[in-house]
Amino acid sequence: MRRLLEWSALRGAALLAAGIFAGLFVPPLASAARGVITPIVFLLMVLVLLRVDPAQVLGYLRRPALVTALLAWLLVLCPLIVWAVLGGLGLGGPFAAGLVIVATGCAATSSPAFARLVGLDGEIALVVAILSTLILPFTAPPLALGLLGIDLAISIPGLMLRLALLVGLPLVISIFLRQWMGPARLQHWGRAVDGAVVLLVVLYGFGVMDGVLGQLLATPGLVLTGIVVAFAGSLAMNAMTALAFAGFGRRMALSAGLMAGNRNMALYLAVIPATADPNIILTFVLFQFPLFLSPFLLKPIYQRFREEP
Repeated sequence: MRRLLEWSALRGAALLAAGIFAGLFVPPLASAARGVITPIVFLLMVLVLLRVDPAQVLGYLRRPALVTALLAWLLVLCPLIVWAVLGGLGLGGPFAAGLVIVATGCAATSSPAFARLVGLDGEIALVVAILSTLILPFTAPPLALGLLGIDLAISIPGLMLRLALLVGLPLVISIFLRQWMGPARLQHWGRAVDGAVVLLVVLYGFGVMDGVLGQLLATPGLVLTGIVVAFAGSLAMNAMTALAFAGFGRRMALSAGLMAGNRNMALYLAVIPATADPNIILTFVLFQFPLFLSPFLLKPIYQRFREEP
């Protein structure tokens, strides 16, 4: 079992991409995994946080002004700008609302791995991904449901509570497990834990694609439009953020852009009621495609522009 998990960690990128497409093109597999998305996301949070040493994260905070600026941009300014731009262009409807909510999301927990893979700053990505995840329950619900007035069929306190439980309980469990396992045992099993995270994300990819193939065949225009919105939104947030942080150097700016363009929709999919607008939920689902594919598609651009002249 341990060898299988360690092998999964080494083949993570390929397995993650395969999980999305397997879930899309094998409907029975997606249907079987759909009902356990929330437990999968909960366990994912436990294992991801287990691999993060809180003291190490605090040690990474060598540039508190930059970290604060990144968090404020990702969690507050970016969604407000996306909302204002869409409104200014006269674009509305559930896809637009879904894109705004995507913009309120925390940086994907895969951001540090993706950043290192394409030669960007994995250290700052780790700090921002963890802190934005912990802060999310207090920023996203008031923004999405209150200030921006998007209807998700749940109250602001209700959404805050669900997100807080989905983030807070895994944090407590991971701290307990770190104390119980000790540094030596945790280091010994570290690669296996990473492999377990990969396999859980693959299962998540199966479940999140449930029903998408049927929708694609029944309403191809709707689904393809959603895919275009997902990629356009991801790339726009990436580029906009990179430009906003250009003064910090190209490598840092590109790292910030990667985090802005890759948001963690698993938390929302785990807590949003099934009675919410199905096209808003579809936006969250289709955003998995740029999440897993854009870092690889953009790798040549990152390699070209990350070095200072």
